[in-house]
Amino acid sequence: MGKLTRINLLPGIPDDDNRDYLPESLKDSNVVVNENGNNSQVYPKGLEEKKEALVDDFIDTWYQYVPDSYDPSKKTPIVFSMHGGLMTGWGQAVYTSWTHIADREGFICVFPNAQLRRFWTIECEEKLYEELSAPNPEGIYMNPVPSIEENHDALVVFALIEKLKKEYNIDEERIYMQGMSCGNAMTTMMARHFGNKFAAMGGSAGPGTMGLMFREDGTPNNEAGPLPVLQTRMENDGTPPGSDDSPLDIVVGNREYWLLVNECEELPVIKIDGENNYAFYKGKKADYIFRDVKNRDHGQTFDDAEVCWDYLFSGTRRKADGMIEYMDTLEKREGDTVNFAAEPDSAYVWVNNKKIQLTRPSFKWKKLKYHGLNGDAMVRGEYIMIPVQDLAVAFGGECICENGKAFVRINNGKELQFARGCIGCTIYNRVCSMFVEAVEREEILYISAEWFVTEVCRLQFSKCGDMMYATDHFGILSAHMARLIHDILKR
Repeated sequence: MGKLTRINLLPGIPDDDNRDYLPESLKDSNVVVNENGNNSQVYPKGLEEKKEALVDDFIDTWYQYVPDSYDPSKKTPIVFSMHGGLMTGWGQAVYTSWTHIADREGFICVFPNAQLRRFWTIECEEKLYEELSAPNPEGIYMNPVPSIEENHDALVVFALIEKLKKEYNIDEERIYMQGMSCGNAMTTMMARHFGNKFAAMGGSAGPGTMGLMFREDGTPNNEAGPLPVLQTRMENDGTPPGSDDSPLDIVVGNREYWLLVNECEELPVIKIDGENNYAFYKGKKADYIFRDVKNRDHGQTFDDAEVCWDYLFSGTRRKADGMIEYMDTLEKREGDTVNFAAEPDSAYVWVNNKKIQLTRPSFKWKKLKYHGLNGDAMVRGEYIMIPVQDLAVAFGGECICENGKAFVRINNGKELQFARGCIGCTIYNRVCSMFVEAVEREEILYISAEWFVTEVCRLQFSKCGDMMYATDHFGILSAHMARLIHDILKR
């Protein structure tokens, strides 16, 4: 796209006392609001409100952002960003950083308004209509939903593409869509029916229900074929309205949908960067990216646009013949160079983005305090116990075990000694206390994986539920990533 323009963050006027979902005072103002990361930017000066009857007699409204960095001599991508329920196109613009990324990269952003009641006309499982409409006389969803060929909101997208092609130098091979919540549901509907007309799609929150994503025979409900997709989930998010599945299971189902459609048969590479938990999948027909954000509720992160652009949109195009082509991206889809994941009662661990079988399955061991408690006990810690030789090999070392003892040398030069029932060990012939004692089972000596990665390998680890994840930088394991790794280890 040529020389990049510097992003210009503008100071706003905080209105932290405002508890409205979409305060109307944000429009055309310098007011900003914050809610657990769902933060707004100052209303973009170049955001234009447009009104026109695009497909029938209804006057549609959309918001269009053409950055000063737009170069009419160059083919230019379009990004459609679809707002959440009860929101507007301008609301999606101020609650995301798409206009900032457009300033830097030179592409055009479009933020359409939904036609009815600020909710997109999206498909819904038949059994859910009555339940979803009961609290709201107007209903959240239109029933019956018009056929996809007659869906006004879907037709508006294609009408806008044709309109923009007449006004700007549009790169027809680089048209993208991203959405939040109900807007993500709209994006998913477009992906299932018209994904072959887009280069890639992304979305945050708003996963689809299983009866909508899969047919009765278990095959994906899809008419458009493979599509490069990035799905962002929020660790503390709930389930779609009317769903009987748990939040963890609904996220698994939506992930499995795209793994099947895109034929992602290889294991992913995993990267945890701060609160961002990534799994990058290579597919035979298209790639898939999973992202879970630690300690976040329903919504989208302000940098969701940056993540979509860096990892997917910036380097993906769909050729005129329908084939997907990947170019160089700003961020390489690489996993953590060093990582180790484990959980109790598993025959496998995750080591440097590979699934490795253990000599014996892991187990959970409790560190107990019982002195002075008149026969009772207090649990002071719970640890994942793994055979010493497996930990040594995982980190490029060697181990000799005999008669309840283990001698270890690892690739950083450290020499260690462990003994059955002893909470002490030796490192370089000096005594060191571990988190919990070494335990022997069936003549195999086990020690705490948490202690080994921290004290011996000098890695940082976090735990979510029973799963632990260690790497050489700061990262916090999230619930959906813990479930993803669990499914890999148990498969």
